[in-house]
Amino acid sequence: MKVFTSIPTSKPATPLLDRVKSPKDMTNMSAEELAALADDLRAYLLYAVGQTGGHFGAGLGVIELTVALHHVLNTPDDRLVWDVGHQAYPHKILTGRGHMMSTLRQKDGLAAFPSRFESEYDTFGVGHSSTSISAALGMAIASGLNQSNRKHVAVIGDGAITAGMAMEALSHAGDVKANMLVILNDNQMSISESVGGLSSYLSRIWASKTYMHLREGSKKVLGSHPTALNIARKTEEHVKGLVSPGTFFEELGFNYIGPIDGHDLEKLTHYIDKMTTLEGPQLLHIVTKKGKGFSPAEQDPIGYHALSKMEPKKDNADKPASDAPTPKKKKKYSDVFGEWICDEAARDEKLIGITPAMREGSNLIAFSQQYPSRYFDVAIAEQHAVTLAAGMACEGHKPVVAIYSTFLQRGYDQLIHDVALQKLDVLFAIDRAGLVGNDGATHNGSYDISFLRCIPEMVIMTPSDENECRQMLHTGYQYQGPAAVRYPRGTGTGADTQKAMTALEIGKARKVRDGEKVALLAFGPLLASAQLAAETLNATLIDMRFVKPIDTEMLATLLQEHDAFVTLEENAVAGGAGSAVLEWMHEQTKLVPLLQIGYPDLFIEQGDVPELYEDINLHAEGILIQIQNFLNARGLLASKSSPTETQKAKASVSAK
Repeated sequence: MKVFTSIPTSKPATPLLDRVKSPKDMTNMSAEELAALADDLRAYLLYAVGQTGGHFGAGLGVIELTVALHHVLNTPDDRLVWDVGHQAYPHKILTGRGHMMSTLRQKDGLAAFPSRFESEYDTFGVGHSSTSISAALGMAIASGLNQSNRKHVAVIGDGAITAGMAMEALSHAGDVKANMLVILNDNQMSISESVGGLSSYLSRIWASKTYMHLREGSKKVLGSHPTALNIARKTEEHVKGLVSPGTFFEELGFNYIGPIDGHDLEKLTHYIDKMTTLEGPQLLHIVTKKGKGFSPAEQDPIGYHALSKMEPKKDNADKPASDAPTPKKKKKYSDVFGEWICDEAARDEKLIGITPAMREGSNLIAFSQQYPSRYFDVAIAEQHAVTLAAGMACEGHKPVVAIYSTFLQRGYDQLIHDVALQKLDVLFAIDRAGLVGNDGATHNGSYDISFLRCIPEMVIMTPSDENECRQMLHTGYQYQGPAAVRYPRGTGTGADTQKAMTALEIGKARKVRDGEKVALLAFGPLLASAQLAAETLNATLIDMRFVKPIDTEMLATLLQEHDAFVTLEENAVAGGAGSAVLEWMHEQTKLVPLLQIGYPDLFIEQGDVPELYEDINLHAEGILIQIQNFLNARGLLASKSSPTETQKAKASVSAK
């Protein structure tokens, strides 16, 4: 195996990989050719991800596994299901998409994860973890009903298999005795401490004919008496249980083999070939190294989990003059949260931080180091995270659940049934609310306002800048009951965050600008983009701050003074904050036209956030045009603003 120390900046020579147009081209390759193909694949993956950015370490860790799977299986007829998809880049390359890797995670390019809309080799679309065993099991059962002999393989990581959904699928697979192979890719980040020479040795023993003969022989020696057979079986289980997690899987009904070296191509092809021909549920436990073959990633698997696009070095001529002012560095919203939770924890020893395997992403690093006894990473178990928080709240603690919007969807029942219904004191810090960009539709936080707003007892806050985010987190923490603060990925407007924390009045909006005829009601970061329209149209601009409870006093005043409302939010229009305004308005004696601006009724795919906003007209100019068209259609705009006026207003807003 070749080991790389740097990322290639030009396309490497990959003669064997160039021969592979589809997995069919791998079927008759020799062991030596497969090994050379794995080296080519690793080199090209390093180059491709360096050009585009993306998940990195996981793909390097499954190079040999991917080659072995596509060599043995008859894909796409045989069903191969990847879990999460972080490790699926080599799979994409080997299934005819290598020439498109330069478009990875870009608008109209390859998706960051397997997608049924992209390739017939992507048998199941993924993005959230722990779904592969359920999906492959469903396929296996359906194939049995259709009397098909195709093979079914699910690849799942040691982190993902800890989730409740994966456990449920394992239990069901053992019960129905489905013909399928689950490959547990253990990259030593979570489970299986008992690896090494002894475990490998025992794995070889358990898979050997000699062991099987000895086991059968012991039964003959002890006789067929039930007590004797039970002693033999229990003895075997206890010996295996000392050094292997296999007993657990075998109790669920799986034939367990492993752990084996997941970078040994010869072993992988051997075991996959044999186990996919066996009847009933099979589990192959492989041990891999995240970032394998790239030494910096092997040494720092967390740091190299994903890679940013490698930018070309700038010439000296491109550098700013030494006397040029240094642009102010903006804080990421996750950094605002990370600073806030440490400050709040210093004030209140009842604060507890909970995350479902998102310590780095949510920026709980400093908190976990400063307050280790109050920090709980529950692994990929969003449902458990929410109910764990509920249990802690029952005992007088104040849990803060740091979770991405897209992953909170997985704990929705628990949020309703275990937290809100019992009026428990839990704060949800909802990161990645809105479009996330390159990870695409599976990771966009498009629906949390809609699915939270209908829950009684919830307080929902939408900060428009970094300081509001800090103050709202403090407000939600002080509030006695379930509360949520939703904030986007990346940086904000550059607003200074005040060290002092002051609780906002619950349900009260803030007027940013007085105007005439039109009231723009902004929920969250779109406040900044709405300023162009407010200046151009001389409209009133409101930072609504709270989706629930909504500021009905402010709305009542605006309704008497304006001829139209416009709501703006980074959420699906259906059921969103604008719907809250509309519902309130229909209870009033006076009605005015209302335009709801937000995400359209479609799944928004990957791309850079600015270009995605331009596509759906959520950038400043697009918002202005939408409002102008809306007002003109209703005769509420005397004349369209001239381009000159618009440009002047834009320049004015930019200057501010």
